[in-house]
Amino acid sequence: MSLTLGEKLRQAREARDITISEVAEQTRISPLYIEAIENNDYRTLPGGIFNKGFVKSFAKYVGVEEQEALQDYSRVIAEQEGSQGNEPKTYRPEVLTDDRTSSSKLPTIIFAVIILGLMTWGILAFLNYIKENPEQTQNTNSNSLLNSAENTNRISGETPTPANAPSMNDLRVEFRALNSPISLSSVSDGKRAVISVTPDKPAVFEPKDNLKLGFAKSLVQNAQLTINGKQIKLPLAPETSNRIAIEFEINKDNIGRIWQNGEITFGN
Repeated sequence: MSLTLGEKLRQAREARDITISEVAEQTRISPLYIEAIENNDYRTLPGGIFNKGFVKSFAKYVGVEEQEALQDYSRVIAEQEGSQGNEPKTYRPEVLTDDRTSSSKLPTIIFAVIILGLMTWGILAFLNYIKENPEQTQNTNSNSLLNSAENTNRISGETPTPANAPSMNDLRVEFRALNSPISLSSVSDGKRAVISVTPDKPAVFEPKDNLKLGFAKSLVQNAQLTINGKQIKLPLAPETSNRIAIEFEINKDNIGRIWQNGEITFGN
């Protein structure tokens, strides 16, 4: 029977007479995460890209081929998700395989003809109105353009960037632990790291493109985030209920909204 990923990593570590503490110190991965990986138990890990980064760093340090380790990790996750019956439903795009399209062609054609007729009538009526009231039409068009721009902003959900909001060029993000240490996973401009944040040693980032942070949801009351000296409220729970870690991203598209609202939110 082939070895699991955790067994391979444990055997490689023990063969080199390396302790879990040494792996944690050299890879900056929490000892608890190292033990969880060796036991093939990923429930305590942050998840997502952070898990892959942990596996890759662990494998590299103990001499296991990195790509092989990532493939084994993918198989483990697939097996665990399959056993829980949580298969995503997005792999059945009914719209692309609907066999009833041909039977509904006639109503669609009739509807399209009606819409086309109404549009043609509206255009002709508008042209006649312009000919009869040229000055009033010009004023109406100007107001319509202004209203259209305002409506577009509301529909798209865009929030005007406050004048004093920082840009990514002068952004300074500080993550602080208030009482006890926090293991913080970060990806700043593509550079991944795991940082032990303590009350007297906060983590400071100055990203130019984007910043992703993740930490255990149980420690949210012990965490504090500031951007350019302004305190930003953290989410109280992960984006999805089945995750054990709170993960969020700060980038050029949402920094204005975060600054204006004073908090990190999901689904915007």
